[in-house]
Amino acid sequence: MKINKWIAEATECDFKIALETRKPKSWLKSISAFANGIGGTLFFGIDDDRNIIGLPDAQSDAEIISRLIKERIAPFPNFILTPERADGKDILILTVSAGQTTPYYYKADGVMEAYIRIGNESIIAPGYILNQLILKGMNRTVDGLATEYDFKDYSFSKLRERYKVWTGNSMDDKLFDSFEIRDEHGKLTNAGALMADNSPVRHSRLFCTRWNGLDKSGGMIDALDSAEYSGSLIILLNEGVSFVKRNMKTRWKKTPDSRIEMPDYCDRSVFEALVNALIHRDYLILGSEVHIDIYDDRLTIFSPGGMADGTKIQERDIENVSSTRRNPILADIFGRLGYMERQGSGFKKITDAYHAAHNFRSELEPVFYSDVTSFQVTLYNLNYEAEADLGKTGVENIAIEDKHIAIKVAIEGLTASQNTIRKAQAVFEKMGTDGIFGRSDIAAITGDSVTAAGNLIIKLKKAGLIKAVKGYGKGKYTFKNPDK
Repeated sequence: MKINKWIAEATECDFKIALETRKPKSWLKSISAFANGIGGTLFFGIDDDRNIIGLPDAQSDAEIISRLIKERIAPFPNFILTPERADGKDILILTVSAGQTTPYYYKADGVMEAYIRIGNESIIAPGYILNQLILKGMNRTVDGLATEYDFKDYSFSKLRERYKVWTGNSMDDKLFDSFEIRDEHGKLTNAGALMADNSPVRHSRLFCTRWNGLDKSGGMIDALDSAEYSGSLIILLNEGVSFVKRNMKTRWKKTPDSRIEMPDYCDRSVFEALVNALIHRDYLILGSEVHIDIYDDRLTIFSPGGMADGTKIQERDIENVSSTRRNPILADIFGRLGYMERQGSGFKKITDAYHAAHNFRSELEPVFYSDVTSFQVTLYNLNYEAEADLGKTGVENIAIEDKHIAIKVAIEGLTASQNTIRKAQAVFEKMGTDGIFGRSDIAAITGDSVTAAGNLIIKLKKAGLIKAVKGYGKGKYTFKNPDK
């Protein structure tokens, strides 16, 4: 047997030199943790340095292991116990599957404890994680639980508005049942409470700060801009994106017949990261909110709760992260509103948008990090310290433009009514030069019908202010520089 191959294939693993029978909790707690998480493997007869020590009586040890698991782990987990011989020595390999009827408790000595894995340790599950495990075992999710709030006492104007823009239809009251926003007794579900205009979920808030410098100790002026938002998740999303837009600048580089826009951050990446933070956060963690922190060289978006499947995002292939949804009802609502895709491609969109940026460099690759209690996305400022490379690109062709004056001037000069010009200006203020939009997006900004939004697109196309983009669905556009 190739022991290294066994170890390499183990999702999580622990090593035991011998079977501890007097204090079996030392290894039984790992079985509880593996069953409560993504599974794992225990190697008996191997030390922590992966040296094969061997077991003097593997057959007897196997019988004891099976008996103690049956007696002290509840419910009974799925496992495979395999005897193997390596370097002429007997070992046992205990593979525990990820459980479905969580939580799996260690019960003995007058206690009943559920364990989880943190790094290479098995620890007692904190209260909020135990609640997650209980819900998982019941095949339920937090967003589907009923609340004490009556549906009739809350308004959903933002939800109705976005649904109208995206589908072209008014939101019938029956759809609130289809969206699982209320239950059969007229009570809001947690998903409904989070989507209400005046959301009663206090810890569903967004804190945004533009710090002065590279960390949170910026000297005499710690923060250059800050804001706190509450309300519907739609409000939090829109306000968060707007906060980033007003705290970023755009460089531009002239070419013989146009110029290339180089924003500090890619709008698409910011949008996808914020959607991920709001929809996939753990709403069982009280007293913790989503944060956007902008520094001179980077932007971070923090959300409570790690990966829903218990893995660490920094150890995954971003190109192939399967969609495991902690809040499937919220994810479905946002999918039906056109804010996200059900295929779970958000991470790839974040990185793809950065790779496509004109001023992208390999050292500015977006960074994803998670642990049991948090998830964080770091997007680096594409223009920070770019002056070092100006000699290579032509310093005379690069400038910083805070408000994209050329495009604004062109919009002001449109052959159209003042009302139409104001709406075009509002769309540009919202989307900038990096945003990708269609008729429904414009309608959401202007408050017009999808038909009226289509007419505005026609005017902007004739003026040479927008161009069609591919890869984001039919009828999508982005602003471009007017011809000089």
